[in-house]
Amino acid sequence: MGMDFLLIMKSEMSLTLIIFFLLFLKIAELIKDNKTLLHVANFLLLGHFILGLFFNKEGVLFNGMYFSTSVLIAEKSILHLGAFLISLQAFDWLKHNKHLLEFYILMLSTLLGMDFMISSGNFLMFYLGLELSSIPLAALCNYDLNKRKSSESAVKMILSSAFASAILLFGISFLYGVTGTLNFAEMAPLLGSSKLQILAFIFVFTGFAFKLSAVPFHLWTADVYEGAPAPVTAYLSVISKGSIVFIFITAMFQLFKTYEGLWYNMFYLIILLTITVGNLFAIRQSNIKRFLAFSSIAQVGYILLGLSSGTSVGASSAIFFLVVYTFSNLGAFGVVSLVSAHAGREDIDDFKGFYANNKFASWVMAICLFSLAGIPPTAGFFGKMFLVTAGAAKGNYALISIAVMNMVISLYYYLRVVKAIFIDENEKPLPALTGSLSLKISLVICIVGAISMGFASGLFDYLNTITGK
Repeated sequence: MGMDFLLIMKSEMSLTLIIFFLLFLKIAELIKDNKTLLHVANFLLLGHFILGLFFNKEGVLFNGMYFSTSVLIAEKSILHLGAFLISLQAFDWLKHNKHLLEFYILMLSTLLGMDFMISSGNFLMFYLGLELSSIPLAALCNYDLNKRKSSESAVKMILSSAFASAILLFGISFLYGVTGTLNFAEMAPLLGSSKLQILAFIFVFTGFAFKLSAVPFHLWTADVYEGAPAPVTAYLSVISKGSIVFIFITAMFQLFKTYEGLWYNMFYLIILLTITVGNLFAIRQSNIKRFLAFSSIAQVGYILLGLSSGTSVGASSAIFFLVVYTFSNLGAFGVVSLVSAHAGREDIDDFKGFYANNKFASWVMAICLFSLAGIPPTAGFFGKMFLVTAGAAKGNYALISIAVMNMVISLYYYLRVVKAIFIDENEKPLPALTGSLSLKISLVICIVGAISMGFASGLFDYLNTITGK
């Protein structure tokens, strides 16, 4: 039983040990060289990701409060890979930072909360995981202590999170009041057509939409992304958002399956708003991080389009797309991190003539943006194709047509950045930026993933198999 417990909670136990080890290094000051500490942290994160691929065991713990399945293990592995890539990209930014270990302790604490949240089978476990994953993120947003925008980002992050959590808690309290339980398995059969239950569901749904940055609950996103350091913005855009999508799948497909007719109508409106507003506002942006913020909002709309089908194919399409999105978005943010760390520039105009002195980084950015736009043969094309195909299962072709037209709109603003990099002239282009080996490894992994994942049909087949169980 003891060994089963360790295997079922292997991911959380591993993260907890890493956090305590880093805390010990901080207190004891055994390693004072930042580069050595960064190598140690990257090695630990790589080991944690590899450990998550082997010796996995499904099971239920704490009377149903925690459970582990093949799908949840795969979802956690995606987050762990993303965290490792972000750690590699943060090398240049953190190597001169005296609070390096605090960054990793905070980041891994949020990752631990996300793992608990994804495996939660009870609203109490879910909420504890949600808060553990949210509160340290505000501190990470404020990590550039000498920049006012970073502090503003943290304030907006904590206020918006508190507001979303309050709405979510309001819905959870109603659900507990009408069903007498917080356990997902026990609550699902008790949900019916009661107006109070439906109101509670709407509150919970709204809380999730807020965390996902779905329109009209997106207003905090661009400001927080702009003010936070580039690696933290990448973490918010990929890891934090991905974890919410994963628990959202569990909630909609298992707990609230009874309300599928209701939440499909809510999805319909939110998908239209999210895709359209995200794309239109991305066109207007001059700051590269705000640009990627609205891009990520539009991508959430496509994820919701796939999930709107209510089928296992929709769930597997969303998970597959998040794998592709991880490589594509982190590749783009890796280049942004490189420019931000070495040149302190974050405007799109600063990338004019970027190709002249930074050819490799330019190609990484271009390919990753092509993937985000869904241009073949990049993986993003296949990811969006699966989402649109899954969304078409309901036969609502008007929604599908609008989503596809928005993909055409997105080409404009993605190609605007590519044009600035390769075509636009600049009298004083950015000089050659020499990133660390860690950053280069991360960019290579991202560009390979952004190209090859579309042809890795075995991954989608595997996800489709395990989500259909």
